[in-house]
Amino acid sequence: MNKESFDPSKIKITDLRTAVVASNFDYPLIRIDTNEGIYGLGEVRDAGHREAALLYKGLILGRNPLNVDELFRIMRPFAGHGREGGGISGIEMALWDIVGKVYGIPVYQLLGGKYRDRILIYGDTPSPREPTPEAFAEKVLERKRIGLRFVKFDMGIGILRGIPGALIGNHITDKGVAYMVSCVRAIREAVGWELPLAIDHFGPLSVKDLIRLGRALEEFGIAWMEDPRPWWDVEGNRMVTKAIAVPTATGEDIFGLSGFREIIDRRAVDIVHPDLATAGGIRETKRIADYAEERSCMPCALHFAGSPISFMANVHAAASIHNFVALEHHALAIPWWKDLVKGLPDPLLEDGYVRVPHKPGLGIDLNEETIREHLRYPGYFEPTPEWDRPKLGFYRP
Repeated sequence: MNKESFDPSKIKITDLRTAVVASNFDYPLIRIDTNEGIYGLGEVRDAGHREAALLYKGLILGRNPLNVDELFRIMRPFAGHGREGGGISGIEMALWDIVGKVYGIPVYQLLGGKYRDRILIYGDTPSPREPTPEAFAEKVLERKRIGLRFVKFDMGIGILRGIPGALIGNHITDKGVAYMVSCVRAIREAVGWELPLAIDHFGPLSVKDLIRLGRALEEFGIAWMEDPRPWWDVEGNRMVTKAIAVPTATGEDIFGLSGFREIIDRRAVDIVHPDLATAGGIRETKRIADYAEERSCMPCALHFAGSPISFMANVHAAASIHNFVALEHHALAIPWWKDLVKGLPDPLLEDGYVRVPHKPGLGIDLNEETIREHLRYPGYFEPTPEWDRPKLGFYRP
């Protein structure tokens, strides 16, 4: 691009291509090309499908990628919750990457600037194969040893399946509650009180069972119980939140601010927890966080389980969010994860934080060699002419 002769009004989207990385989840990566040789990187939600982005291709080809709001409005009628929000969110990331590169500024600056230079990371920790209190404690200790300052661990009712009398169907008995408490006690005693701990994946528990369990966990200073009830059960979440002292969080499968409004307005949880790759992308995630702070003084934590592309989109969003708490990292055990791109901070984590980049756009680029080594399907950002025309019943002359 010749900056002296460059006219931002003349830049157009010429292509949208994908490459799917096979990792702990599939990472459907997106590249949006333009007539000026500038491209933007994005990503469909983890475990989603590349088609979730390709179905929008015919709607955005030939349009100016700098008009992010206009393009978002064109795509929005076809977006939905869960992985159905992944396509529009991934494209939105890529558009902001292009805008930042065109104007030579980092994405967080396009959101109004940054509140912090470092982003606190919390590490996801799956349940151990043998879910004993000692095994849980060792799993979380491993996270502390690598320098994390915040840990989330999975402790669903699945760990009780092999314990006679712990469950009756999906009803947790007093014996089951006592066992889960013993696991949390072992973790807290092993890691101390300085390390914030959050808990996820409780399973299909009733409101009353969640209240019993939540009250039993109050003594351990838990940072939050994640998704106690399905997010659409607003009243159920509100009842649990009101009855226990442990904070609650939800939101990873909700698309758009409109999906969060009732949860926030009714204070159904204590912490909003959007996944940027479902919520609508970078700006929509900031809108959700800002609304939560304005309406209910709620903090915002960010759910994340994708590649370094989505990770850096989250870092820029987190830098711009005033009420931000921590950002998830779901690939701590994958040695080649950080090598999928070039330009990440090195080292990635310092004292449990990641530094906010200052390069234009998202501040990263593709590492073709590593991506090719881990493709789910043959093809590295191959042409997709079959998606050039809209397939959504949307007429555009």
